[in-house]
Amino acid sequence: MRIGLALPQYDYSVAGERPLRFATIVEHARLAEQGGADSVWLSDHLFLDLAKYGGSDRREGCFDPIVTLAALARAVPRVRLGTLVLLEALRPAAVLAKALATVDCVSGGRLDVGLGAGWYAPEYTELGTEMPRPGERLDRLVDAVEVVKGLLGGGPFTYEGAHHRARDATNRPRALQQPRPRVFVGGKGDRLLRIAAEHADGWNTCWVWTTEAYRERRQVIDVACERVGRDPATMWRTLGLYALCGEDEPDLERRYERLREQSPKGVLDGVDLATFRVGRLVGTVDEVRAQLREWEGLGVDTLVLGVGAVPFQVSARDDVELLLDACTNA
Repeated sequence: MRIGLALPQYDYSVAGERPLRFATIVEHARLAEQGGADSVWLSDHLFLDLAKYGGSDRREGCFDPIVTLAALARAVPRVRLGTLVLLEALRPAAVLAKALATVDCVSGGRLDVGLGAGWYAPEYTELGTEMPRPGERLDRLVDAVEVVKGLLGGGPFTYEGAHHRARDATNRPRALQQPRPRVFVGGKGDRLLRIAAEHADGWNTCWVWTTEAYRERRQVIDVACERVGRDPATMWRTLGLYALCGEDEPDLERRYERLREQSPKGVLDGVDLATFRVGRLVGTVDEVRAQLREWEGLGVDTLVLGVGAVPFQVSARDDVELLLDACTNA
């Protein structure tokens, strides 16, 4: 199983640093590469608040993932670069494919493309539109996946969707990877899993999952693959989990208390370590390695570490270092 790291990206991502500096993103990407990680990941929002996670409704600034990954391609020459996940509504799919193919060329063929249907209503308001109902958002996602896949390969490509189209379109330079970069979708609902089986190279979900809940979703996507004549083993499965590791139990408790202090206000209020363990990659070095083996046994190909309590937060540097050591030397 390969290990990835969710990089700091938001103004809440690193305690004591507001606004977040690009140099901090580079520092963590290099830390991931030096620590043996296979990949680094960024999400896609115009801004984000933490009310959903118990924090403030203040809108936090963030770095654009496509521009940032292109810049990181020069700073970290080995790790793969991934989007977790790009919001369909923000860009015409054909224009998105152009940008992604360029990033793949700039990085020497290291891009993995995650696409999502969207969930954060304030972004749609900022775009001057209403957030579509769930079914329409998934319809739009299917069109986007098809157009991005078709044009990453260079074209000519034609697709007549209700929401995204391409007409005898070409994309030069095409993506460097052959036949094209992997394109996966993120989510967990039944229809999303059917879309993954029918249209995508892979499936992602994150950030809190028990093995029991994941096993049930895995069975759903396996059945969806079989119904369309696809071998379930061809589905690239990535999983993101909040993560924290200690040398031993007292060290884990110390690190958790530090994480509570460093996390945005309200997020971990009243949450003890026993509660935080549930659905997260949390434990001593030996316990984390045992959990990794269990996730690998469930078919997870790439596990993305979210070393914090909210998406793309990063706690102390030594937390990242210990987790990478535990996970990449398991």
